[in-house]
Amino acid sequence: MHAKTTESPVRLAAETWESLFRAQVAVMRKLQAAPAFKALALNEYDVLFTLSRCPSGWLRLNELNDNVLLSQSSLSRLVERLEKRGLVERTPAPDDGRGILIRLTDAGRDLQKQIGREHVRDIAALVGPALSAAEQQELLRLTEKLRASVAAR
Repeated sequence: MHAKTTESPVRLAAETWESLFRAQVAVMRKLQAAPAFKALALNEYDVLFTLSRCPSGWLRLNELNDNVLLSQSSLSRLVERLEKRGLVERTPAPDDGRGILIRLTDAGRDLQKQIGREHVRDIAALVGPALSAAEQQELLRLTEKLRASVAAR
């Protein structure tokens, strides 16, 4: 479905959002089915990836929730499962008795790197044939512009 230039700004915005969202869902479905996610679900990988980007190594559960890319309605249960598998460790926050700090274990870091390398190749295999390098740069520019505008509101 392509937007017509004579449409109202409201309709064009709605169609643009729907197209962006549907493209993201289509790509995510393909990525979730990729061999990289046989050992770990995509939402579990998202937690490991987010923790791997944390400079201090530790994140509070609520900070983790704010930074994961995927919606995590039951993040605390997911973290418990990852802890049982030896991929993350939790400890009480020293400055807050109710807070929990989470970080990757060595096994979690190794698995994140292993899956991450394959995941990046899978992304390139999906995006590369669909969009030229210039188109990828333009899409990156546009999505960053949209994200910054939304964050500023």
